Amino acid sequence: MSHANARLNIHGRRLLARRVIDDGRPVAHVAKELGVSRQCASRWVNRFRTEGEAGLRDRSSRPRRQPRRTPAVIEAAVLTRRRTHREGPDVLGPELGVPARTVGAILARHRVPLLRECDPLTGDVIRASKTTSRRYEREFPGDLIHIDVKKIGRIPDGGGWRAHGRQMGSTSAAKKARIGFDYVHAAVDDHSRLAYAEILPNEQGPTCADFLRRAGEFFAAHGITIRQVMSDNALNYTRSNDFAAAIEELGAKHITIRPHCPWQNGKVERFNRTLQVEWAYRQVFTSNTARTEALAPWLEHYNNQRRHSALGGRPPISRLS
Repeated sequence: MSHANARLNIHGRRLLARRVIDDGRPVAHVAKELGVSRQCASRWVNRFRTEGEAGLRDRSSRPRRQPRRTPAVIEAAVLTRRRTHREGPDVLGPELGVPARTVGAILARHRVPLLRECDPLTGDVIRASKTTSRRYEREFPGDLIHIDVKKIGRIPDGGGWRAHGRQMGSTSAAKKARIGFDYVHAAVDDHSRLAYAEILPNEQGPTCADFLRRAGEFFAAHGITIRQVMSDNALNYTRSNDFAAAIEELGAKHITIRPHCPWQNGKVERFNRTLQVEWAYRQVFTSNTARTEALAPWLEHYNNQRRHSALGGRPPISRLS
């Protein structure tokens, strides 16, 4: 992996060195071809001449000497007092004679949990952090399907405030008008990120059950058999007999995330965000029908053409080919 700001990766550096050394071309000419300075090109050529392939790898930019770094004795004292007294940087800093920000940097460097995540009596971590402890991806399509519902406001006929400005909703009649919401039900395959979504009138148990059945048909048409379904702990998923029956019909197992940890269902949560940015609010719609009709074409683009960073820049359908 090259440095974040590097113009050339290892392959480009090797190409540069070969053109200069093997082909005997001027360094300045090769540097201009590859978009780097003459000094940078000379450095890589010299490293290749003296060290071979090893000389083309990135080196640490950390200085050999760090005379202003906090001594190891003080770092050990900070960690010891933190474990013993469970105090924050504002208290530990003055007691140990170092700035509070330095104490915070020491604790972060050693990955010491924040006090708000710990039991004040024992110091044990008792609260969930806002990130999962590890990233995961199921091995095969259908091993896990994430589902969720996203609520978005309906668009009045003629367009809302996005079309006509904020003054659109300043009148008394506009404030009293109850336009309501669209409920976007979404299902995302954990392995391939293949997605299915529908706009439905509510998020009740029977509606969620019918959506899951249609989602199962969609995934089956792509050769995917659903084995597990993950959702949050909403009652329409956990207490609905209709939803439980739909799970049973699919022959799948229903699992839920830990309460108040929506990032565990992050793949569909991230899909909801993409759906808002690239479909619901990407352009100004003048009617709710127009926005609804635009969902299916966008889903087709998302599944078959849109680049997905977690898939190496390929669309979700690429993992099913």
